[in-house]
Amino acid sequence: MSQVSIVIPTFNEAVSLERTLCQLTLLKPAVKEVIVVDGGSEDDTVAIAKRVLESLNQQLNMQVLCCNRRGRAIQMNYGALAATGEILCFLHADTWIPDDTVAVIQNTLAEPTVAGGGFISVMTGSQTTRWGISLHNYLKTYYAPLVFRPHLFFKGLRLLFGDQVMFCRQRDFWDCGGFNEALPIMEDGDLCLRLVSKGRIVLVNRIVQSSDRRVARWGSWKATAIYLYIGILWGIGVDANYLKQFYQDIR
Repeated sequence: MSQVSIVIPTFNEAVSLERTLCQLTLLKPAVKEVIVVDGGSEDDTVAIAKRVLESLNQQLNMQVLCCNRRGRAIQMNYGALAATGEILCFLHADTWIPDDTVAVIQNTLAEPTVAGGGFISVMTGSQTTRWGISLHNYLKTYYAPLVFRPHLFFKGLRLLFGDQVMFCRQRDFWDCGGFNEALPIMEDGDLCLRLVSKGRIVLVNRIVQSSDRRVARWGSWKATAIYLYIGILWGIGVDANYLKQFYQDIR
């Protein structure tokens, strides 16, 4: 089976990173490698990553890279360049995945007509599970490409986003040019638009758990409105650099 490399871009993720990395030791089958790419964190993110690296070096093949430029697209490309697995999986530091993730990814990409995929993301926090927003994000995977790119929808396009733990073959990733480093947000959806030329994009029927920190800060209604506003404007071609002002970093 093809081996999987997990790339984790980080910036000020001291609260979430250790739990995420420790959980990756439970994957069966094991991941080939984990590559943490930091974009200049101002907290203990790098120190935590290096401490975990030292303590888990018998359980997890991991490296910590420091990128001199910040940005998810930039950092994920940087990590992908260092990856040696045939399959790339992009994981956010505040997202937790099932123990059989590697097998799910391998089995999904064993189908030659599938170019990439992601998981159903459920947003959770210490006090609640965000069922409404999680449902909307699930539906958005389908309705967004159907509304804005119907010709590609019927060719297999599904729009995936970072907290859905995107994965694809490394050769297809680079053939498509990787993530667009000029985009401060929506780099994941942009990749899907190009990756569909290699085959179908699928949403596997499995759950990953993502932090609700952004929704907790904004509130459910405001978060839903912002997600819709950004999604609609991006869908009609508004520059992602303009849209970034509505999607501030929250740690």
